[in-house]
Amino acid sequence: MSEENITRIYLEDKELILIGTAHVSKQSAEQVKEVIESERPDSVCIELDEQRYQSIMAGDRWKEMDIFKVIKQRKATFLLMNLVISSFQKRVAKQFGIKPGQEMIQGIESAREVGANLVLVDRNIQITFSRIWHGIGLWGKAKLLMQIFLSIFNDENISEEELEKLKSQDMLDAMLEDFTVSFPKLKVPLIDERDQYLAQKIKEAPGNKIVAVLGAAHVPGIKEEIRKDHDLAALSQLPDKSKVPKMIAWTIPLLILAVIGYTFYANRSAGVDQTMSWVLWNGLFSAMGALIAFGHPFTILTAFVVAPLSSLNPLVAAGWFAGIVEAYIRRPSVEDFENLTEDVFTIKGFWRNKVTRILLIVTLTNLGSTLGTVIGGADVIRLFIKNIQ
Repeated sequence: MSEENITRIYLEDKELILIGTAHVSKQSAEQVKEVIESERPDSVCIELDEQRYQSIMAGDRWKEMDIFKVIKQRKATFLLMNLVISSFQKRVAKQFGIKPGQEMIQGIESAREVGANLVLVDRNIQITFSRIWHGIGLWGKAKLLMQIFLSIFNDENISEEELEKLKSQDMLDAMLEDFTVSFPKLKVPLIDERDQYLAQKIKEAPGNKIVAVLGAAHVPGIKEEIRKDHDLAALSQLPDKSKVPKMIAWTIPLLILAVIGYTFYANRSAGVDQTMSWVLWNGLFSAMGALIAFGHPFTILTAFVVAPLSSLNPLVAAGWFAGIVEAYIRRPSVEDFENLTEDVFTIKGFWRNKVTRILLIVTLTNLGSTLGTVIGGADVIRLFIKNIQ
């Protein structure tokens, strides 16, 4: 058996065998099968969390998704990001005739065949995204979403050089690699913390002989962290929500209302101008987001009407209302859910599928409403200053 891509670590009474796999390589899957069958470990650790494991094992899970529940739980943007990453994976798979994650599937199957414990050792992807989201600020969030959305339009073939790079990364790392250059702090939640989490879970796996199937990029970090103790609870905590954004979220609407109210008192005509400015900037940008997503006319109208009001209440968002209206008018069919993983592969399919269109409407309407709030609020202040001089 070739020892290439295999790292053996002896830790007290345990032998840990790390297989550094290529996520887009058939050879990696074959090596995983060979190692597990020959070593017959007590446990097989897989670089997956429960959510991604269920995604692999239940390919038809989309049929059970409640789109209204997704919107109400504020998970539309998160789900959309997952689908875009799926689109990226499928583009690689189609070009090179491979199955992303094939080595993980092989690890799951081989663990069952030899009677080993299957241990999912990666951190919950929602926690990873939350910790990333928390650390990049408002501009960073906008830039990240833009970069991810632009990947939908990139239908160029992947070069052999880029493929080799992908072979040493997992798909999440590959998608966000360029972004970590602009935001170095991303490396901590995306790579460093996951290395610590993976190392701790691997050495806590039951038994004396453990095989771990990992993306090759994580092996050096795990080797460094495996002899240290890491607090899994701390690494799994959602970031504390600062009170400052919440205070700002309430202060701005109150300030806008106070400014408009005072202007109405001092100069009714100027107050009307301020109100119209606030309504038009919020409504138009929000409606534009729904329009770009090819929303139904009633959806676009809903975005226009709701945005000026929702922007004054941080507890609600225009995109939620627009998404729910779209879902009622153009309720996704079983076929839409069945075709979801294929439709996200193309630009046309992304906008044609009723599920992804609803997710786009929620996300783009909210982005438009945020932009409208900034511009509309600035114009309200401008008119206020102009009329008190």
